[in-house]
Amino acid sequence: MLDVCLLGSGGMMPLPYRWLTSLMVRYNGSSLLIDCGEGTQIAIKEKGWSPKPIDVICFTHFHGDHISGLPGLLLTMGNAERTEPLTLIGPKGLERVVNALRVIAPELPFELKFLEIEGATQTFELNGYRLKAFRVNHNVLCYGYTLEIDRNGKFDVEKAKELPVPRNYWGRLQKGETLEWEGKTYTPDMVLGPARRGIKLTYTTDTRPTASIRENAKGSDLFICEGMYGEKEKMEKAKAYKHMTFHEAAELAKDAEVGEMWLTHYSPSLTWPDDYMEEVWKIFPRAKAGKDRMTTELDFPEE
Repeated sequence: MLDVCLLGSGGMMPLPYRWLTSLMVRYNGSSLLIDCGEGTQIAIKEKGWSPKPIDVICFTHFHGDHISGLPGLLLTMGNAERTEPLTLIGPKGLERVVNALRVIAPELPFELKFLEIEGATQTFELNGYRLKAFRVNHNVLCYGYTLEIDRNGKFDVEKAKELPVPRNYWGRLQKGETLEWEGKTYTPDMVLGPARRGIKLTYTTDTRPTASIRENAKGSDLFICEGMYGEKEKMEKAKAYKHMTFHEAAELAKDAEVGEMWLTHYSPSLTWPDDYMEEVWKIFPRAKAGKDRMTTELDFPEE
């Protein structure tokens, strides 16, 4: 099961009623954060979650509303006596940008590991899930992220008995391990059926609509997408500043055949996103106007 929380839903600047867009997910005892603008750690606190288990922080790009909250969060983690390494993932220049921000957080009791994204796409295997970064179209180098959790096929008891494999090894094969017993090698495919549908989450913001979003979001259980402007008359502004409208996000969700879409990264001038949802639902009915601390649990589908 994957716990998902949209910590904030605003763009450009935090507001008294809306924190900046940031996503936090929890899986199997670890936590991943995508983007960390000003006030992100307050949003985590308001949600009732803890920053201490965060072991990966990803950045879409290096505009202030997506990274300026990092020094404070690092200090908070350090004050909580964290000693485990923290992995940071982001566009080229990540280490330089973070080290510049660390002028105000120079001493930390834990190591920072930097993974700078190379090329248009890059995939990382982390903590039992697969994280793929894909380039989008903003006025600086910017990436979206897709997180996938695979699910093995069903364990075939009859096949296991026929091999035969001792019962005390069944669990290891079911988890995907290869094992040796009495001079023979046993692999998971010997006792597992075809891979089953897993969990898929896609997050993208600060971009125009792109084929890369459509392709990588394909079939996602949840698609969290920028909706900077709800007003149709803001289309030219969206194009000029390389952002997206509600209408464009809905078209992407429809084309990608996602399970559900949450809009986020609203312009500070967009006070009531719900006012513009009627037009969105005409294109993609399973859309929601994202709100701070909106939460869901993504689980493997029932069979």
